[in-house]
Amino acid sequence: MNKSIQPEITEKIAQLEAKFKNSGQDLGSYLDGLLHDRYLTYWDYIHLDTLLSLQVPKTHFPDEEIFITYHQITELYFKLVIHELKQLVDDTTKDVTFFTERLHRINRYFKVLIDSFDVMIKGMDKEQFLKYRMSLLPASGFQSVQFRIIEIYATPLHHLVHADLREQYTSQSSQTEIFEHLYWKFGATNSDTGEKTLTLKQFEYRYTPRMLRIAKQVENNTIYHKYLQLPASGQNNPDVIEALRTFDLQVNVNWLLMHMGAAYRYLHKEGTDIAATGGTNWKKFLPPSFQQISFFPNLWSPEEKENWGKQWVHHQFNQVT
Repeated sequence: MNKSIQPEITEKIAQLEAKFKNSGQDLGSYLDGLLHDRYLTYWDYIHLDTLLSLQVPKTHFPDEEIFITYHQITELYFKLVIHELKQLVDDTTKDVTFFTERLHRINRYFKVLIDSFDVMIKGMDKEQFLKYRMSLLPASGFQSVQFRIIEIYATPLHHLVHADLREQYTSQSSQTEIFEHLYWKFGATNSDTGEKTLTLKQFEYRYTPRMLRIAKQVENNTIYHKYLQLPASGQNNPDVIEALRTFDLQVNVNWLLMHMGAAYRYLHKEGTDIAATGGTNWKKFLPPSFQQISFFPNLWSPEEKENWGKQWVHHQFNQVT
């Protein structure tokens, strides 16, 4: 007994025929492929077996698996942040709702990361950490290129210049010249000799072309610029301003402060400090009050800039010194 095809199915078939018309195959060929295709499973869709095989500790200490897994989770969230930033950079509509909603997504990703950082601060045995970390030299979280890409998408490159040199560079300066003086490079450079650590040398060799290419692509088109391109009603929208300020604080204050907490937990000793695996001077590199990096300096008052992250850092130093 033949069952009549419902009108909506007929319409979908017509749409499929139109879709595949120029592919060199008719719709029937695609339907044959669909007929023989296997049912999709959850584990195949997310490549679960592959995902769970990517945690390969270098030592026998159990807590190293926590360390490597959490860092991989972090990089996946960074990937989501970059996914949203790319949408904002590519958007030409100047739609305030779209702009704000993507910023809210980004802020949620960073909130998850910041709220979960106790996994690193409190969730590992200190003695285990101090032993297995020696097998990771000279690798360092400093070498997270995705975090640097987030910065490049967010703000003009001259906003990321080391605080002592920032006034020397403007939007008219050469991107290549500015890049040589970004703040994070000073965190892995010997202040007495000017010699770069192996960690920094490896990172620059691997990723400098990629970072410069992205910087050139988003020159005058970063999130900072996208905000300034919004209509006046959007630029003055309290929700937009709050979303941008939250993004700034999450990345340039709160995220760094979580790392400060971990550094004090594992690397501080009475009277001395243990060096970071990458040779970075974490006491000078991590505190936001020292770096004073802001993606959107135009959205902060002089007093807010002056006190950028200072309260928490001073509290920590007073506790341990």
